Amino acid sequence: MNPSAELAAQGASGLEQLQTLIDRGAQPPIGELMRFRLTSVADGEAVFEAEPGLHVYNPIGSVHGGYAATLLDSACGCAVHTKLSAAQGYTTLELKVAYHRAMTERTGPVRAVGTVLSFGRRAAFAEAKLTDQAGRLIASATSTLLVFER
Repeated sequence: MNPSAELAAQGASGLEQLQTLIDRGAQPPIGELMRFRLTSVADGEAVFEAEPGLHVYNPIGSVHGGYAATLLDSACGCAVHTKLSAAQGYTTLELKVAYHRAMTERTGPVRAVGTVLSFGRRAAFAEAKLTDQAGRLIASATSTLLVFER
């Protein structure tokens, strides 16, 4: 069982689940694989940080667009996760990504901030922005997520 599911089984809300993971220094497996980390959560917000490098390069010599999309999807999803009760789960139904500038290994640290726009009984809507250290927009996304009972 994954740590979030274990905490949900104990009655922890989505926000409590994610905050406990951060407090324990644990990360979702995708973050370990792609070298990004969930750094903070609040009600309706999640922040991921990363440093793009050669490990996520594509054949044309820049960071693969899927890296930005994964960071944005994670930020949107975890922002929604903060709104869940212990009895709820979610999954992404749609993710629309806009790329504003390229990333390379020289980009330096990046930050993806996800925010819930609305949270309903069956659907949630979120947005996220990926920026560099200078606050320049690299990519942005909007997401529609299905909310369900576990």
